[in-house]
Amino acid sequence: MLGIEFGRAPGLVGRSGGRAGAHGHEEWNDLGDEIAGEAAAGDCGPLPNDEAVLARLKAGDEAMFALVLDTWSPGLHRLARGYVSTDASADEVVQDTWVAVIRGLDGFEFRSALRTWVYRILVNTAKTRGSREARTIPSGGLFAGEFLSEDAGPTVDPGRFQPGEGPGAGSWLHPPTAWPSPEGAAIARETRQRIAQALTELPERQRIVVALRDADGWSAEEVCEIMGISAGNQRVLLHRGRAALRTQLEDYFPSGRAASEGVSA
Repeated sequence: MLGIEFGRAPGLVGRSGGRAGAHGHEEWNDLGDEIAGEAAAGDCGPLPNDEAVLARLKAGDEAMFALVLDTWSPGLHRLARGYVSTDASADEVVQDTWVAVIRGLDGFEFRSALRTWVYRILVNTAKTRGSREARTIPSGGLFAGEFLSEDAGPTVDPGRFQPGEGPGAGSWLHPPTAWPSPEGAAIARETRQRIAQALTELPERQRIVVALRDADGWSAEEVCEIMGISAGNQRVLLHRGRAALRTQLEDYFPSGRAASEGVSA
């Protein structure tokens, strides 16, 4: 039996950016790159194929388990955090998930990718924990009103787009500029910390979808499978989450917004 060692600190790691925006025009690359920007610092290297990983885990290979744990736990923690109220609760959900994974290895039948199977276990565990917590949180507490408001209203101030119905209608009046380049390690770290904080301020489902897509590099189809949502719902949540992040970060980088609106900073 594997000797399970937990407690590795989760971080903001990932590999994919992307592109989305209001009216189809908003550039996401800069912000997506920042969300994925910690990958190099936390990258544990590629895992072998699922068959090899499963065989080594079943054989009690603790080095392989440690590699899988280090590679997947940050993303699992982010996903768990979308369902529960505290980082400590998310830590416990991740630990419970790994215990369930080890106990269930013999039952894995390759009906999905190994990572998808692990994430589904995490979601089920986190939902159970989150439901239990919700029964102890007063009305109007943690996620009150999120599901009523997260899909409502424009994602970006309509006044920032060309009015009318002509050829340029719906395009930016002044396209957003790139975020300031984090040239130094301290600035890069501060930027990533601000993005991580901005993620926590998103409505629950938006936060989960953005984290899975842009921090962990999941495809749209995989996110739908993990969360049990439709493709259209996934697109709306991703688009609104990304737009909300950009709005929050424009307040953090006021010079970028001022430049995009033609105003001196």
